[in-house]
Amino acid sequence: MPRISKREFEGLPLRVHTFLAGVPLHDVWLTTLPHWRTGVTLDEFLRVTGGRLFTPSPVVRALLSLRFCVGGLLGWDRTRPMACSRGAPEAFTERLTPSDRARSLAPAGRQDGPFRVVYRFENEQLVELINRTAHAGALSALVETTSSYRFYFAVYVRNVGRFTPLYMTLIDPFRRFIVYPSLLRTVRARWEQTIGAN
Repeated sequence: MPRISKREFEGLPLRVHTFLAGVPLHDVWLTTLPHWRTGVTLDEFLRVTGGRLFTPSPVVRALLSLRFCVGGLLGWDRTRPMACSRGAPEAFTERLTPSDRARSLAPAGRQDGPFRVVYRFENEQLVELINRTAHAGALSALVETTSSYRFYFAVYVRNVGRFTPLYMTLIDPFRRFIVYPSLLRTVRARWEQTIGAN
């Protein structure tokens, strides 16, 4: 599953580009999905999968268990209040406009595993995680083309302290070579099991 250039991703007509302006885009991934019928939205895909697009493999589950074990011992996963810098909001949910809230198909702040939903539009969902390692946003987007659907997964990371860059450097090889390729393969499998079966 290829990573793509930030320039290609930022050329897509997505709300996230202006919504997270000023938050560094860490990387973006893409998987191409079969075009069995027109008009499939990310919201539909999420609904037919019960919100479970990603299914960790045994290797990914083991890595995540190790990460949460270490995080629990070192206190990494305790919620950390964000210090405001340059007027930045404490949480991404605080950036939501009344229009964003009215348009969202899921309530802001709803827990989704270790993440909280910021917004869910028809073809775009943003969730966030704030702890003592980083303030991260994960964006899922579905774009229909004439011959396929393109599922994008983007990660934004805002520093919460001097440890954030070191932490991201330590976990990047696992994310890039094991975790995200595996998770995106399961997105395709879920697509074939749900959308392809209809």
